[in-house]
Parts: sequence; structure tokens; C-alpha cells
Amino acid sequence: MATAVRRGARQSPTRWSSGPAAGAPAPSAPPLSRFSSRRLRTLGIFGLVILSSLVASGAGAFSIPLRELPGLIAAGPDAPGVEAAVLWTIRLPRVGLGLAAGAGLSVAGLLLQALLRNPLASPEVMGVSAGAALGAAAAIVVGLPALAAPLASTLAAPWASPLAPLLAPLLAAAGVPLAAFAGALLTTGLVLGAARRAGATDLTALLLAGIAANAIAGALTGVLVFVADDAQLRSLTFWSLGSLGGASWAGLAAVALPVGLLLLLSARVARDLDLLQLGEVDAALMGVPVERRKTLSAVAVALAVGAVVAAAGGLGFLGLVVPHLARLWVGPLHRELVPTVALLGAGVLVLADLACRTVAAPAELPVGLFTTLLATPAFLMLLRQHLRGRL
Repeated sequence: MATAVRRGARQSPTRWSSGPAAGAPAPSAPPLSRFSSRRLRTLGIFGLVILSSLVASGAGAFSIPLRELPGLIAAGPDAPGVEAAVLWTIRLPRVGLGLAAGAGLSVAGLLLQALLRNPLASPEVMGVSAGAALGAAAAIVVGLPALAAPLASTLAAPWASPLAPLLAPLLAAAGVPLAAFAGALLTTGLVLGAARRAGATDLTALLLAGIAANAIAGALTGVLVFVADDAQLRSLTFWSLGSLGGASWAGLAAVALPVGLLLLLSARVARDLDLLQLGEVDAALMGVPVERRKTLSAVAVALAVGAVVAAAGGLGFLGLVVPHLARLWVGPLHRELVPTVALLGAGVLVLADLACRTVAAPAELPVGLFTTLLATPAFLMLLRQHLRGRL
């Protein structure tokens, strides 16, 4: 009797068994797994980004019918007609810059939130945007592009003086972007240097150093605004509010390269970012090179954000709000978050720029002002949830 009971117990399935009992009907598989559902959501966002890009390429003060866009794109930039010239010279570089800038700022915010383990972190925390804005303001007001001609002559004279006439206009045209890029790198280096102690980066010191860098850069930018003349003040104001109107293929390439590197790095360290949420000590015990990850990620964020600010001006709050919206869609795993955040940020900025071009056409609203107005309520909602302990 006891032997039969033991045999029956040995043969009966337990709650840890991986399959059904013999003779029992196999349970029906769920129609859609959770992983597949998240993949479909990401694919849905990708489809919306493609559709919004096509609509943005055709809409504007000069409208291009949507049905003509595939033919114009397939014909290439040498196609005849005004529509092809507008599409390839103005619209496509602008849409491309919006995609790259939105993806770069959003993924930069996601990376900082994961590294700092702070749901309210964004590129502004480290002073990257403020440093880039200060560099661009200095280039506009002080006149750094005007200094490019003697600098180019000095650099080219020893080995190739005939190149000086070619380098001078190039450096003069790139003065503002280069100054913004240098300001972002310099600010990031100062913040990281101030936060390092005994060969490690202190997160609390990093936040405080970022706040100090923002305050100093903001004060110096205010001084430059005060001493600027009318023409410089108009240029500085328009640039600081953010705009994609000056997009070009060269500017798009300058932004796409650092943003692409940031996306590749974020995808590569996605597993390490998940482990870092357990704490730096636990992550280090699991084989994560914590300090190397923080330093490399901070440099990548500085490069990408500096390039975006140099090309499009101030575009605030994308890096703060978009990662949280993506978490509501696909969950907390960074392997799924990185592509979703990149697509969502790109689509949001393209749609925001489309609204700025069409709401008051033929006039254009600053896209940075528009994104800030849209994201501020979301920021307040996130802050309230953070105080309640829901984030």
C-alpha cells in the first residue's frame, strides 16, 4: 500500500513540472506572448515614425502631395521640378535632423537615468546642454567665426598656404557648431573631474556638479545676452529656442555620426544597465566594469548632445520624458527600451516640428519652445509620481 502511494506520488505531476501529466490535454498556448506584444509595439512605433516622416516631408508652406513622394525620392536629388528641389534641399535634411536629434536626446536621457539610477535625470543634469549653449552664445556674440580667417592662415601657412582661403570660410561657417561642441565637452569634463574621488565617480557629487555647471553656464550666457547687439540678440534668441530650419546634409551627417555611436553603445551595454539598477557594488560583483561604463557613457552623451545642440539649438525635456513613456509601453529592460526610446524620441520631434511649421504657416514656431510646452505637464506628472514612490 505504502509502495503504491509512493509510486503514485512519484508519477504525479507537481507544480514544478515542465509539462502536462500523461493523458492530460495539453494547455493551449497564449495567443500572443508578452515578449511578442512588446515587439509588436516597437514595430508599431516604427511604422508611425515612417508615416510621420513622410507626412512631414510633404507638409509645409509649399505642399507636396503624399502620393508623389515615393516617386520623387526614388528619382533622386537630380530630378527636375520645384517639388524635387524643395524635397531634397529642405525637407529631407530637416526630417533627418529631427529623427537624429530626437533619438539622440532621448537615448541620452535613458542612459543617464540608468547610470545615475535617478528617474528625473536628463542631459541637463550634467550641464551638457548648458555648456553647448554657452559655447554657441560665445561664438555668436564674441565673434569667434571672425577669428577663423587668421587662425586658418596661421595653421595652413607652414605646409599649405594655398589652402588658407578654403579653410577660412569653412571654419567661419562652422564656428557656432564647433563652439557648442567644445562647450559641451568642456562642461562634461569639468563635471566628471569634480565628481571623481579616489578613482571612482560619486553619483551625488556628479548631480551637484551638474547643477553648479548649469548655474555657471546660465549666468555666463546671460552676460553674453546682455552685451549682445540687436542682430546678435535676434540670432541668439532664435538659436536658443531651438529650430530645425537650418538643416543641411552636412549638418545632418555631423549629428548622425555621434548619435549613431551613442545608439550602438547603448545597445551594447543594455545588459550592464539592467544590472546597474541593482547597485554599483552588485553590478561590479557580476562582472560589470562600472567606472569604465560611466566614463564612456558620459563622453558619448556629451558628443551626441553637443552635436544636437550645435545643429538645432535648445530642445529641452525630450531626454527626460520620452524614456518614461517608453517604459510604460515595453517595460524596464534596456534591451527593449533602447530601440523604443530612439524611435519614440525621433517621432515626437518630427511631429513637433511638423506642428511648428503648420500651425502658424507660413511663419514657424520655435520647436524647442513647443517641445518644452508639451513636456512640462508630463514632467510635473512624473515628479508627482516620483514623490509618491511610483517611479
